[in-house]
Amino acid sequence: MNNLNGILLVIASMAAFTVEDMFIKQLSATVSVGQILIILGLGSATIFALLARKKGHSLTQASAWRPLFICRAFAEAVSAMSFATALSLVDISTVAAVFQATPLAVTMGAALFLGETVGWRRWSAVGVGFIGVMLIIRPGLDGFEPPALFALIAVVGVCIRDLITRKLDTNISSAVVSFQGFSALVPAGIVLMLITGNAPVGVPNTQAMMFVGGIIFGAIGYYGIVAAMRVGEASAVMPFRYTRLVFSMLIGIVVFGERPDMITLLGASLIIGSGLYTFLRERAVAQQA
Repeated sequence: MNNLNGILLVIASMAAFTVEDMFIKQLSATVSVGQILIILGLGSATIFALLARKKGHSLTQASAWRPLFICRAFAEAVSAMSFATALSLVDISTVAAVFQATPLAVTMGAALFLGETVGWRRWSAVGVGFIGVMLIIRPGLDGFEPPALFALIAVVGVCIRDLITRKLDTNISSAVVSFQGFSALVPAGIVLMLITGNAPVGVPNTQAMMFVGGIIFGAIGYYGIVAAMRVGEASAVMPFRYTRLVFSMLIGIVVFGERPDMITLLGASLIIGSGLYTFLRERAVAQQA
């Protein structure tokens, strides 16, 4: 295992995902979130369909369309709708900070629904992390932004997706599963456009390039994560997923003129600190076992 290469790949993939988020936020100023999801879903699904075809994996095999796979795709659609909506309405740094609570939510979900053993230390870390989320969202206080709740819904959606992924048939390739997830964005975008009453609009060249950039950088981010897990140890490379928050804050400041306040920074620090502790604790428990 080459942990250094794995860490560099994770950092690069987090940078790529952040650039994708930037394009989504910029596009949402003139294009509805539903239309953004449809175009990104079609583009990304095409990439993974071609990848699956190249590797000789069938997209239509019956075993890949069992209820569990469909449920995973539905969870992917819900999380994508919520995340993109949050990006369109809330600071990118705020959305990214809340989204960093995803590993903590997965730890909690694994204990509650998959029967995994989680000791009091990790439960405490989960509690501290969600205190950080509350500091960022601030329900009931003057700084409360209701649209920030969409980021929290996205966390729940990704948590469900990841928990379901652990139970999927490993004989089905990742390319096929990814194709399903991105394909689900198309009907999700259509439903969102019907709910909001937004009509599709023409896409000029500048916006078309943003869509291409979003699709390409999203694919690069996905490839980087997969490659990192293959060349490095998960316990060594996964903590560096938190660099996404650093990149998001930089993009927020430089591109969108955002200025995260001290409470937001404190909340983000609690989320990252508790998440890193959870990773380290899980590694220690695994070594003891």
